[in-house]
Amino acid sequence: MVMQKDTGVIETRNLNLWYGEKNALTDVNVKFEQNKVTALIGPSGCGKSTLIRCFNRMNDIVINCRVEGEIIFDGKNIYSKDVDVVDIRRKIGMVFQKPNPFPKSIYENIAYGPKIHGTRDKKVLDEIVERSLKAAALWNEVNERLSDSAMSLSGGQQQRLCIARAIAVEPEVILMDEPCSALDPIATSKIEELISELKQDYTVIIVTHNMQQAARVSDYTGFMYLGKLIEFGETKQIFETPREELTEKYITGRFG
Repeated sequence: MVMQKDTGVIETRNLNLWYGEKNALTDVNVKFEQNKVTALIGPSGCGKSTLIRCFNRMNDIVINCRVEGEIIFDGKNIYSKDVDVVDIRRKIGMVFQKPNPFPKSIYENIAYGPKIHGTRDKKVLDEIVERSLKAAALWNEVNERLSDSAMSLSGGQQQRLCIARAIAVEPEVILMDEPCSALDPIATSKIEELISELKQDYTVIIVTHNMQQAARVSDYTGFMYLGKLIEFGETKQIFETPREELTEKYITGRFG
């Protein structure tokens, strides 16, 4: 029987991860729905970033990191030996905590990924750059200065540029690790508006310490503690009627 693919859906099955002797993730079982925004909340060091780094195999580069269990994406375990890691990272893009534009022009930041994957036609690249910047709500601010250095942009603009760079290679999933923590309130608001728009075309998973942000932008929320997924559900349910005492304590500020 051929397994049906759910484009953009990620599911973990008994996922465990160790950094040396430290068990950083323990028996995580969760399914991230297509074209939805899922927020992962919890105290620092609870495994949120470690979890999403599993989804595009970024933990592969960490010495003494060991993963057990399965992560099913497009109907296949991404940790199978025959999986192309480069292809996984194209389909599952990532935006980091601090904006990290390349020291190149705005145009070249967006065109870089498509070029790496074989696109050379200038007209096609122009279209990708324009489409990606529009999708990241940045085109109107930079369309007359595409040859300028990306480093000349403000912090909020740089973060939207990084989102556009992720979009340029046509991923199915966009991972965001604390994408607003280095931004001011106005830039944060723009990123949050953008996240709500992105779910029309992408599955979005966001790690955030800001519970108000999680409540504003996400459809689903997962609460993590000490490497375990304590509770997962619709955001409204998690914040208004949590089932687990630990979740309630964290949300109401009585944690610790």
